[in-house]
Amino acid sequence: MEVTIEWYIALSTILFTLGALGVLLRRNAIVIFMSIELMLNSANLLLVAFARQFGDLDGQVMVFFVMTVAAAEVAVGLALIVAIFRSRRSINIDEVNTLKG
Repeated sequence: MEVTIEWYIALSTILFTLGALGVLLRRNAIVIFMSIELMLNSANLLLVAFARQFGDLDGQVMVFFVMTVAAAEVAVGLALIVAIFRSRRSINIDEVNTLKG
């Protein structure tokens, strides 16, 4: 049995939906960041799957750039979460609703 492109599309759709639900339903900042990473990885899966199907390396090059941006986003996001936790003693999004110092 061969794994076709439809399997990759279905898996990517499931992963993206789980990530979107995590962003919309959760209130913990770390869970929200993990959900965003899940959505980025589902897009990466599709890029690699289509690059493989069409025999083109452009999709894999795009994955490299998406992973680079995701790594920078995690570094900045975790630094912000640590700074907010040190000042407020909570990383609940509902409790951190203002950007006052």
